[in-house]
Amino acid sequence: MDLKPLFEPRTMAVFGVSSTNYRHPANEIFTKNLLRYPVKVYGVNPRGGTVNGQSIHRSISEIPEPIDLAVIAVRADFVPDVLSECIRAKARSATVISGGFAEAGKRDLQERIVAIAQEASFPFVGPNCLGIYVPSHVDTFFLPGERMVKPAIGNVSFVSQSGGILVDHLIKFAGEGVGLAKAISIGNKALLGELDLLDYLAQDPATRVIVFYIEGFGPNEGRAFVQNAGKCGKPIIVLKSGKSAGGSRAVSSHTASLAGDYASFSAALSQYGIVEAANELELISFCESLSAYAKPIQGRVGIVTVSGGHGAMAIDACTAHGIVVPALPEDVREALRKNLSPSVREIASLANPIDLTGSGIDDDFVATAETLFAMEEIDCVLALLLPYIPGITADLGAKLSSVATRSGKPLIAYVPHVEKYAMLIEGFELNGAPVSPSIEGAVLMVEALRRNRPC
Repeated sequence: MDLKPLFEPRTMAVFGVSSTNYRHPANEIFTKNLLRYPVKVYGVNPRGGTVNGQSIHRSISEIPEPIDLAVIAVRADFVPDVLSECIRAKARSATVISGGFAEAGKRDLQERIVAIAQEASFPFVGPNCLGIYVPSHVDTFFLPGERMVKPAIGNVSFVSQSGGILVDHLIKFAGEGVGLAKAISIGNKALLGELDLLDYLAQDPATRVIVFYIEGFGPNEGRAFVQNAGKCGKPIIVLKSGKSAGGSRAVSSHTASLAGDYASFSAALSQYGIVEAANELELISFCESLSAYAKPIQGRVGIVTVSGGHGAMAIDACTAHGIVVPALPEDVREALRKNLSPSVREIASLANPIDLTGSGIDDDFVATAETLFAMEEIDCVLALLLPYIPGITADLGAKLSSVATRSGKPLIAYVPHVEKYAMLIEGFELNGAPVSPSIEGAVLMVEALRRNRPC
């Protein structure tokens, strides 16, 4: 099946648009695409009428041009007929927003729409989903546009069985500066599931990192997913729910999925070098790190800070994750000490973590970073910055990330995320270095690079 029309539609038909109920999900989808996106959108409802000054077509056959993407937001019982109508009109793909299928006990109705689509090789996402969001191109989410918090365009694509989990993470992406390529809510995944979308996104030039929120799989799907993901060649992050008995029951009632044996699934992810996020904090940190750096590391970290307490906390976090913080040889320490500013030279601790103390200035950070990046024993540098230290300027992020770029090794920073420090943070991010608002988050970014080892 050709999935390109789902993500790059030039024309879209929205079924269920109402001339009287302006808050109907279909109306939200129709209006936001009409006003905010380049896709050419048509409304369809057998009753006709107008909405936003646009005529509502009584049938897809009345639309004067071929439809790339049909968005179906009608009562579940009507979906088979609408799907058949789309196929007869030579539409190329669909998202079935409507609920009321297997998750509501109507498995026969779901099997019916799958059979219709399979016979015609007609791809659709859903049912019981939000569908597709591609920044600056198309949005089938039925959420009001003014209430959506949208991340910047980037290279992370997110596939989720839960629309709510997906939207929550887009909000977090926006807050943490993680850029989005595609967001796909698959709901019951009656036809297209994780395997199909993995294959598509693996070839998608806009996608560098692929994220999956998974509730469960059908028979034998889990094994095939792990094996294909391990061979994908792109970093893959998985967040799994249904780990407990109660969570498994909740999964079944939500999207009619089988949660399966979590312990076996988690072990398989690790075996195939797929990064599993235990929770939302890990997921966001992993996304930010892997969207910046795709090359795996062994996990040998050099730490530079101006606070001994921050350095100690970072050491504890690294140790908890099995990340090594090598000691600096004496000759390296002495060479570095000579390159530090006179006010810091005699008081800095150069053991790793390197504590430049509250007297440290930009040049001291740069000299330290150059030393750490040059060491074979170090494959990643962690910079713990306190922007309120007097000698640090707003340019330090740009200076350090430039050193990292020249070295070819990853740099990860901790900076408190408040508006006052935005220019410092931007200096890192504009040069591709991820920044965390917590020490634990910064260490998790290192952990993602260490665990990303696809077969």
